[in-house]
Amino acid sequence: MTTPPLHILLARPRGFCAGVDRAIEIVNRALDKFGAPVYVRHEIVHNKSVLEELRARGAVFVKELDEVPEGRPPHLPVVIFSAHGVPKSVPAAAQKRNMIYVDATCPLVSKVHREAEILSRAGRRILLIGHAGHPEVVGTMGQLPPGEVLLIETAEDVAKLPALKDNEIAYITQTTLSVDDTAHIVAALKARFPGIATPKKEDICYATTNRQLAVRDIAPKVEALIVIGSKNSSNSNRLVEVALAQGCKTAFLADTAADIDWEKLEDIKTLGLTAGASAPERLVQEVIEQARARFAVTVEEITLTVENVTFNIPRVLAGSG
Repeated sequence: MTTPPLHILLARPRGFCAGVDRAIEIVNRALDKFGAPVYVRHEIVHNKSVLEELRARGAVFVKELDEVPEGRPPHLPVVIFSAHGVPKSVPAAAQKRNMIYVDATCPLVSKVHREAEILSRAGRRILLIGHAGHPEVVGTMGQLPPGEVLLIETAEDVAKLPALKDNEIAYITQTTLSVDDTAHIVAALKARFPGIATPKKEDICYATTNRQLAVRDIAPKVEALIVIGSKNSSNSNRLVEVALAQGCKTAFLADTAADIDWEKLEDIKTLGLTAGASAPERLVQEVIEQARARFAVTVEEITLTVENVTFNIPRVLAGSG
């Protein structure tokens, strides 16, 4: 029986971004320096496989700091804050409880935090474009007193905003949003508030933008597209949306190769493949290997841009690892 052909278009860039790389390295270096357990408030990044690997090394993921056992000098608990950022109340609480804490917030998220504070000090009310309940949004809103930041999720929400003066408001955005969807919301904001202050530099991070552009390029050329990423990963979900918006008939998330229903793909001849910014490359290669067991596979990597961004590790861990 002849093995059917399958041509895989592999998007580049894909997978880990600099902020995710840094966050994972922070946990590993903390384990090297302090030993297990190291507590991590919320998921360090939104990827099931990464979390399982870190748990195996001794990382303990908690929802809130009150789940971390009390320590006594010199044996103080070590807590890491996730890459998504935290409200200001969290490091204050960690300090009050004598915890050793390391902030793994992505520097590009921290940039948005600083932006919000600067605009607020300048007398501007902050409008945050983002998804309610996402850890990054919770962290960004928590940089300012309650009520200082208004959340906008859709262009329709702009019409529901209270009467505000153009010169008294500014907008910022979550870093992992759909570039296209955000552009529609920003257009609605500028139409209603022509004098609204805008970010000096784009808030949606380079990695989110690059991965969406790569998917936009290959999606019209394939019959189906797989995004390796977890269901609670904002940037991974946006990649699926971009693929569908570009005319790809089938696009879906898969945590790992084991989650793929290959029977639904048995009649296709072209497949797009990418990974969200929190998914490791080994998961992509496992998908290709599984495909080879079912098809006569050819792989073509489509490169839109080459990323070379790196971020420094916090000084407390700089000599570790």
